[in-house]
Amino acid sequence: MTANVFLERTFDEPLSPEDVLDGGRESAWCFDLHRVRWHGSFLSRDGHAMVCRFSAPDMESARNALRDPDTDLSRLWAGTVHGAPHAGPPNVVVERSFAAPVRFKDIAGLAQAKRWCLETHRVRHTHSYFSLDGKRMLCFYEAPDAEAVRIAQREAALPVEGIWPGALITP
Repeated sequence: MTANVFLERTFDEPLSPEDVLDGGRESAWCFDLHRVRWHGSFLSRDGHAMVCRFSAPDMESARNALRDPDTDLSRLWAGTVHGAPHAGPPNVVVERSFAAPVRFKDIAGLAQAKRWCLETHRVRHTHSYFSLDGKRMLCFYEAPDAEAVRIAQREAALPVEGIWPGALITP
């Protein structure tokens, strides 16, 4: 069985898309050793934040492959991937945290009920990452800009911790 693993990172010095790709190439041997596959990263427009998606046999394999003095693994978590059919590339991420665990189907049902609000602002869901403990969710959108997503989320009364623009970088 393979686990979906996500790593959220922040940086004092901004990263470029080339830095992310270089890091992926430099780490390939270690990922191979631990049977970890890098699927891609969503890098913030300013280069100070990133979400990475991996698949691994288990969390410990992912921890071992990602262990590095410069990598904070405190925001490494296992979860599930939920995609929207025929979605374009995302350019905005919405971070959601929940004090008490929620079920994906409940939060997805709430979002579906408010879909009209997203459509009004030309915001289209592309995919989501949902933690196995039900306390963390990252939702990716294709939108005119981050402000359109912010307005749509507020009008739909969906829970939001943070919203930032970026781009998907794949190996």
